[in-house]
Amino acid sequence: MYSFAQRADFAVLDEPFYGPYLRLTGLDHPMRSEVLGDRRKDAIEVEQSLMDPVPDGKPHAYHKHMCQHMIDGIPRSFMAECVNVFLIRHPARVVASFAKGYPDLTADDIGFDAQAELFDHVRSLGQTPVVIDSADIRDDPEGMLRGLCETIGLEFDPAMLSWPVGPKPYDGVWAPHWYTSLHATTGFAGPEGPLPDLNGHLAELVARTMPAYRALETKKISQSMKL
Repeated sequence: MYSFAQRADFAVLDEPFYGPYLRLTGLDHPMRSEVLGDRRKDAIEVEQSLMDPVPDGKPHAYHKHMCQHMIDGIPRSFMAECVNVFLIRHPARVVASFAKGYPDLTADDIGFDAQAELFDHVRSLGQTPVVIDSADIRDDPEGMLRGLCETIGLEFDPAMLSWPVGPKPYDGVWAPHWYTSLHATTGFAGPEGPLPDLNGHLAELVARTMPAYRALETKKISQSMKL
């Protein structure tokens, strides 16, 4: 999201369905009351807003969605009007990161099964969804972003490689809880190190979600495919 926000031709929107997701599930996420107060609670209203003219008269909008938010009761018809890109990350890294802010997580909370199902849904719409792995972006930000832009019909913009330090006006209201480390960055971090060593329930979650991750990993834009 931060990368695309640096483009002059894009507006960005951070997790528009978070409010309806919390309302429908009743989950007690950190900053729940703030999220519900900030985000529209009606999912249909949210979807309609996604298809409104892009803010500030820009030609494109980037919507950051979390796959786990796309539960029953969250509409999907807007996806037929979008270019759908799936960002994947190894489950061990997702579980370790998510558990820092929400330790009682389940497989549903991290959305790997939902991501695989949404990928199949987009294919059923006649689209060829794009998959890109965060580890590949970390290894070669410019190369992978050039490949992504070419794949989705955009000119690459070097501005995508860096952003200002600190909070952003387009951050969701939950940023103080989830984005603290992100706010210290000014660009993509370097290559990732070894996978985190997880035990017990967290290790079981990784094993549970690996098949969905592997299924999408076979579809990703690889470094050998960069355009």
